[in-house]
Parts: sequence; structure tokens; C-alpha cells
Amino acid sequence: MSIALFYGTTTGNTGDIAEKVSEILEDIDLFDVADSPVSILDNYQKIIFAIPTWDYGEIQEDWQEIWDEVSECDFTGKTVAFIGLGDQYGYAEWFLDAMGLLHDVVVAKGATIIGHWPVEGYEFDESKALTADKKSFVGLAIDEDCQNELTDERVSAWCLQIAEDLYA
Repeated sequence: MSIALFYGTTTGNTGDIAEKVSEILEDIDLFDVADSPVSILDNYQKIIFAIPTWDYGEIQEDWQEIWDEVSECDFTGKTVAFIGLGDQYGYAEWFLDAMGLLHDVVVAKGATIIGHWPVEGYEFDESKALTADKKSFVGLAIDEDCQNELTDERVSAWCLQIAEDLYA
């Protein structure tokens, strides 16, 4: 069974991360949200969403355009993982907020979430992408602006972490 990886990208960073994930995990179908109908999600039981936080905790423009459609999707019975991109130093008060906002929408619509990622190694003030205990993010945290040297290692480790749940 294939896995859908939906991503939106302005600078290309989120698209690059989506490509890295698709090179590590098997059976990944990549979809740029700017070019793909949300209805495609109906065909998948396993989904990865990759979303950058823009400016002051805002949703990236391509995601913004489909936000209402995603909010109307039924994720009951679906397994979902998240990848968030942000700048922990330049936007420390809003680090990965878009991932947290998307997570909340998807959880409210019945999804089972996998892929929490530890906060160790990051420096930020606040984030809407934290789990309730604030020890983890709701998905993989990537900072291409300030920690790009850690990206490949983080992507690889996270893919290994979620693989069992994705292929079960």
C-alpha cells in the first residue's frame, strides 16, 4: 500500500525534505499541495504532511489555499505523520506553529498520529507543535535556516522511527 506525502513549499526547502523522505521510505507518492487535489487523500490510509511555518506562525500560502478542504476531510482510520519546517532563532516564538495547527485539524477529524520527535537539540521560545507534555513535537522538526547540517540525520532517524507504523 502506498503512502501519500503532501507538502507545500515556497522556498523549496519543504519540497527537498519531502524528496529525502521519499528516497528513504518505500512506496511514497509525493504530492505538492499547489498542484494536487485534496480528494487524493481519500485513496490513502497512511499520510505524511510536510508544512513550513511562514513569517509569524502563519500557514504557508499553498496550504492556506486548501486549508478549508483539509479541515473537512475525514481522517478516521488513517495513520498520519507530520514534518514541520521553521526557523527556531529568527521566529523563536512561532517555531513550527503551522505543523501544530495542521496536527490539531487532523486529530479533530479522527486520525491516529505517529512520529513525535524530541525537543532536545532545539532552542525556541514557544511552539504550537508541542505535545501536551512539551517533551516532543507532534512531528519531525526541521530547521534548514539554522541547523541544516543536522537535517539528513534527523530525516533518516525519523523515517526509521515511523517505518514500523507505516508498514504494519
